[in-house]
Amino acid sequence: MDKFIIEGPTPLQGTLPVSGSKNAALPLMAAALLADSPTRIHHVPRLRDIYTFCNVIRVTGTHVLFDEDEGVVTIDPSNLAHVESPYELVRKMRASFYMLGALLGRTGRARVSLPGGCAWGPRPVDLHLKGMEEMGARIELESGYVVAESGDLLEGGRFTLKPSSVGATINLVLASVLRAKKFTIHNAAKEPDVVLLCKALVKMGADIEGIGSNTLTIRKVNSLSGTTLHNSPDRIETGTFMIAAAMHPESDVTLTNTSPEDLGVFPEYFEKTGAEVEFNETSIRVKAPETIRPMPVETAIYPGFPTDLQAQWSTMMTQAKGRSAVTDNVYPDRFSYVPELKRLGASMQLSGNTVEIDGGNSLTGASVMSTDLRASVSLVLAGMIAKGQTEVLRVYHLDRGYENLEKKLNRIGADILRVS
Repeated sequence: MDKFIIEGPTPLQGTLPVSGSKNAALPLMAAALLADSPTRIHHVPRLRDIYTFCNVIRVTGTHVLFDEDEGVVTIDPSNLAHVESPYELVRKMRASFYMLGALLGRTGRARVSLPGGCAWGPRPVDLHLKGMEEMGARIELESGYVVAESGDLLEGGRFTLKPSSVGATINLVLASVLRAKKFTIHNAAKEPDVVLLCKALVKMGADIEGIGSNTLTIRKVNSLSGTTLHNSPDRIETGTFMIAAAMHPESDVTLTNTSPEDLGVFPEYFEKTGAEVEFNETSIRVKAPETIRPMPVETAIYPGFPTDLQAQWSTMMTQAKGRSAVTDNVYPDRFSYVPELKRLGASMQLSGNTVEIDGGNSLTGASVMSTDLRASVSLVLAGMIAKGQTEVLRVYHLDRGYENLEKKLNRIGADILRVS
């Protein structure tokens, strides 16, 4: 396994491009299976999860070509014949479960393994299955697989997501656009990834009302056509780099290829830390404050403060002058990074789904171990402002969600070495 060796503290200076969003690209790739001709998706990041999902799709007989230099994935489902997604691939990432909706929508039958992914928190798929049953599909569990069947036409109906779920919203949309006479999803997720998917499907010929709201109504169409789609910038990578830029008082970083409008309430909280922020149409400039002000946050569904940024935010708060608290109302178990930051010298107390942070302590390098994607990057941020050498072990988690992270950060002043 690879690890990072980080020398700190290092200010960051320069321009940093933001990669395409993995979380937006994966649903677009699943949607391409519903078309009757090839679909090209631009601005796709070179990440482990993308490569895994390409292989998941190939199992069906679909032709998948990933032009890594151009960041373009071409998916031709003309020869799609196999409706199973096997455990050995699906267990590696939860988003593979989108194959259930895509295959059910395309063929009327799907056999998909229950998913894997980051090892924290209960993230059940029961909402996906109950919604499809409400749509009229037949759902059975067989030896760790979900088997779903439908006829050519499902009556549809309506289903309320409790709680709202990005994954369930995406899967239900994929399953219904070619099968359900009329299906309404209440309390649908409004994340940019969901909006992008729905707009892409409409471009392909789908009939979807309410895009961007919490009520989506889908009416069956007879076919969808392949097209050219453009993936969105990664809003979580954007927020991560904004936090990285704010953590050293001499840092001044401009992020390019961004979409500030996708960040929800995050900029409001970020500016209250004292950082200087300049937003343009596709770029964000961040100048670090002399002193970071403590700012408590509570995560919430979009457009609230994102759970995918709470570990990074807590890391920044270790350098704020004063006490703050970070509460995760979305995934209460997402605090595996806390004992690792304490190894570096952070003063933090975890109680339930809240970590209280006494900021202002200097961090000192040590060996730390990551357990999931966002915990991993929080430890990298900590290593960049810690005195001396920090080792971050098991960085394969980072390769699932951050494209060339150490190379990007090194170009603007970080000192990160990847070693086996």
